[in-house]
Amino acid sequence: MSDLPRAEDVLGYLIRHQDGLILLDTGMGYAGAETEAWYQPVRVPLPEALNVAGVTTDDIDVVINCHLHFDHCGGNPVFAGRPVVCQRRELGAAGAEDYTVPELVDYPGVNYEQLDGEAELMPGVLVVPTPGHVDGHQSLVLRCDDGTVILAGQSHDNAADFASDALAAPNGPQAAASLATPAWLERLLALDPKRVYFAHDASVWEPV
Repeated sequence: MSDLPRAEDVLGYLIRHQDGLILLDTGMGYAGAETEAWYQPVRVPLPEALNVAGVTTDDIDVVINCHLHFDHCGGNPVFAGRPVVCQRRELGAAGAEDYTVPELVDYPGVNYEQLDGEAELMPGVLVVPTPGHVDGHQSLVLRCDDGTVILAGQSHDNAADFASDALAAPNGPQAAASLATPAWLERLLALDPKRVYFAHDASVWEPV
């Protein structure tokens, strides 16, 4: 049952690119005592998490958020002045009441780079809209030496859900089942991903 207590990851990803360091998502922010009591989060402070990778918050050149819910943009204010990349429609939605925590989205020194759809941010770094969880959700596609990696954020809650949709995609092995899949999934699969990572699941999807 969906209302049973469960433990869930909240993950961010550091990307080392020749043109700079990119951080996808910045962790769970504080959303009040009631939310804290409900989720009971156990946080790894962002500077500590980055330190494990040998970098500091000052080293980050670009922040990308898959979307602007408080559990994905919690550390954004630390990066005042740095570009924060999101879809224009997502930033618009974030202004609605009860969508997110306002002070995590609108803070001194905020510097949004708003996208209207797909865009290549750096050579081999592609942002692809993947609406579903929210209309302005986006995923990050990385062309690596050993193949394409997709950081899919919360496009799916877990790798198993992604695998199910990949099987049922229009050109997937179960396409004849005519199951409903996200319209953008064919675009991601056409990029020939070798691995797909998620925001709330440490499991990794790989093609069969």
